[in-house]
Amino acid sequence: MGGKSIIAYILLVILVLVSCCFERTVCSAVTYDHRALVIDGKRRVLQSGSIHYPRSTPEVWPELIRKSKEGGLDVIETYVFWNYHEPVKGQYYFEGRFDLVRFVKTVQEAGLFVHLRIGPYACAEWNYGGFPMWLHFIPGIQFRTTNELFKEEMKRFLAKIVDLMKEEKLFASQGGPIILAQVENEYGNVEWAYGVGGELYVKWAAETAVSLNTSVPWVMCSQGDAPDPIINTCNGFYCDGFTPNSPTKPIMWTENYSGWFLSFGYAIPYRPVEDLAFAVARFFETGGTFQNYYMYFGGTNFGRTAGGPLVATSYDYDAPLDEYGFIRQPKWGHLRDLHKAIKLCEEYLISSEPVQQQLGVNLEFIVSMWALPLLARHISITKPSNECAAFLANYDNRSDANVTFNGNLYHLPAWLLTQRTTGDHSFGQKKNVNELLLASSSWSWYIEEVGVSGNNSFTEPGLLEQINTTKDDSDFLWYTTSINVSGEEKEAFLNIESLGHAALVFVNKKLVAFGYGNHDYANFSINEKISLNEGNNTLDLLSMMVGVQNYGPWFDIAGAGIYFVALIGLKNGKNDLSSGEWTYQVGVEGEYLGLDKVSLANSSLWTQGSALPVNKSLIWYKVTFVAPEGKGPLVLNLASMGKGQAWVDGQSIGRYWPAYLSPSTGCTEYCDYRGTHDPSTCQKGCGQPAQTFYEEITMSRYHIPRTWVHPGENLLVLHEELGGDPSKISVRTRTGQDICSFVSEADPPTADSWKPNSEFSSQVPEVRLTCEQGWQITSVNFASYGTPVGTCGTFRPGTCHADVLSTVEKACIGQLKCSIPVSSANLGDACPGLLKTLAIEAHCSE
Repeated sequence: MGGKSIIAYILLVILVLVSCCFERTVCSAVTYDHRALVIDGKRRVLQSGSIHYPRSTPEVWPELIRKSKEGGLDVIETYVFWNYHEPVKGQYYFEGRFDLVRFVKTVQEAGLFVHLRIGPYACAEWNYGGFPMWLHFIPGIQFRTTNELFKEEMKRFLAKIVDLMKEEKLFASQGGPIILAQVENEYGNVEWAYGVGGELYVKWAAETAVSLNTSVPWVMCSQGDAPDPIINTCNGFYCDGFTPNSPTKPIMWTENYSGWFLSFGYAIPYRPVEDLAFAVARFFETGGTFQNYYMYFGGTNFGRTAGGPLVATSYDYDAPLDEYGFIRQPKWGHLRDLHKAIKLCEEYLISSEPVQQQLGVNLEFIVSMWALPLLARHISITKPSNECAAFLANYDNRSDANVTFNGNLYHLPAWLLTQRTTGDHSFGQKKNVNELLLASSSWSWYIEEVGVSGNNSFTEPGLLEQINTTKDDSDFLWYTTSINVSGEEKEAFLNIESLGHAALVFVNKKLVAFGYGNHDYANFSINEKISLNEGNNTLDLLSMMVGVQNYGPWFDIAGAGIYFVALIGLKNGKNDLSSGEWTYQVGVEGEYLGLDKVSLANSSLWTQGSALPVNKSLIWYKVTFVAPEGKGPLVLNLASMGKGQAWVDGQSIGRYWPAYLSPSTGCTEYCDYRGTHDPSTCQKGCGQPAQTFYEEITMSRYHIPRTWVHPGENLLVLHEELGGDPSKISVRTRTGQDICSFVSEADPPTADSWKPNSEFSSQVPEVRLTCEQGWQITSVNFASYGTPVGTCGTFRPGTCHADVLSTVEKACIGQLKCSIPVSSANLGDACPGLLKTLAIEAHCSE
């Protein structure tokens, strides 16, 4: 981590005020007015971050929350996931990763608040948007409209969660941490599709939520017609232009996208911290008082929890805390310092309305007496009786500007220019990992039968829709029929049309084709020339789901599976097989055998030998391994595999699909953060699998929580659907990190060093380096004071260079964290009269 805060680059701050400290206290009342949430009679400016409890493990929750608090958050936000809390109607589950009460209490123990988004529709790129599949099969039900059957089930689950929170005394009025609750989710984006029924449903949902008497405000996000007293909130990359639907409601931002979700077959989206911080700045500048990062920690879609179509297993989201819970720099550090700056001015931000004045094209000056709609460029606060907060902003996405304010000249970079380079290279550098290669001699395998097997099949006329047939009990549905050929003509074109998401095609038990869709368009066609035998031929189609649809109008009835099959070119020209007799089987053979279970690890079903079958479809592999030493999470490198699912000691780590490469174009080495951002603005990993670690293209990484393995041998099981080579799989763990900082002597000091009644000119900037908890700085790889060049991992001395290695080592070696003032008085002056920078790269390990 580096010492220069994002505020140092987007704000030149002159503070003349008595600094304030707000302590977490037990709340007796949470209300709101037109400016902010009011907690115990006091308006609050709140920073929030999304952490979804099932996307990590209970053992990791405290560390994630600790890092969130250290990053400047006040609130943790989470959805509630109905489909896993009530997998069978009337049967509830709140254990393990789904122990909601434990999660909320863990947040409370850290001294933070909770925003509980009960929904119960979540979206969240979660399977079926969080709805339980049994709901779909209630006769006559229609989701998210005035349908009485749906409303009855929704109200029952809302009440279940609210009552559970009340029983555990978790609402703020009970001394708990929950200060906000949400009903529904982004319904305003699709309400048009439901007509009058949608309008009535919104009113009913609001009335139902209020009737539950939570004693905390309810919100509806992206819901412009949210009735009073429900607060309508903004979701998006930018919310500085958002206005609530009533002058009595505060400006709140419930989803500020820190990045974007990942889909199989797509490049990795990311959002530069400069743009993210600028968006936060503009929001508070225009009077916002509550904003939530979606996500602050994204985590992992374990098992079959990923939504659809084709949402990837990694839910990293380019969040300030990465998929494994490690701090992502420079994003985490920049935002932390931004939050500190805002917190210093909290009372001024919420005590009056901001007054805006244009200084030129895309330039503005904003001031408020006793308040600061914070964040733009420069802040000045005078003391009583004329206390105020003011700042300047340059919203141009290309041109810098110079403006004079309060008698001083300020340089305003376009779109809040940031110059610091800070990085953390971990899994991508071999010196920072322990790696175990799973040798080919250790593997066992089981080759599945193609087509239906055993007594689990049934026959129906015509092609069945997949979800209604499988009830999402499995990703797979076999479609099997026979083709009779007579005469000399034995070649034909096979045409298959599918609603998604993928399918294997076998003719006479031999694989002849594979087709698949993508996240934006799951439908696909297969047109394959095939050879048939005279007489009877078998056609076996294995249709594959990759997550059930989770978003869109009427998404709950979106179909999947094969809907048309025809042969073209035989005697009869076009032979439509769609309405013929088909035999079906839900699931594949290995699922019925339970090959993913630890109890079958020593079964005679498995074959072991020197000739390991590779690049073969529909095969199960297993191997035992001893986890690499360490305390951190593990990474399973599946770059050599095709498509499938993996289990460790009986727990599914999720679907994998390294064979599905992203487009080769659309990525750039440098992404210009200036200007408005969307999910496709900044991408990396083009031409690579979705979960390829972009700094090491030979690695396709999948997360194994450390608590899922134990000392001694652990069982890894793979179901490979397409074909791959398991002998090249490896397991890694992170053993260290490289941390960097790049700070100029002209940079402002860090936000927490700001002092009342003093200007920046009297304070010195400093480098701050911090390791992950449990590690310490063990070496300094580079240290130069002068004009160093390069970025983290490639630093080198410039034309002016003072070797300050010994100074840095003395201050930092053996420490969890260290700080070094950036000044010639401390580091020496090798180049008098020249503006100098301190660049450091250090290594952390146990």
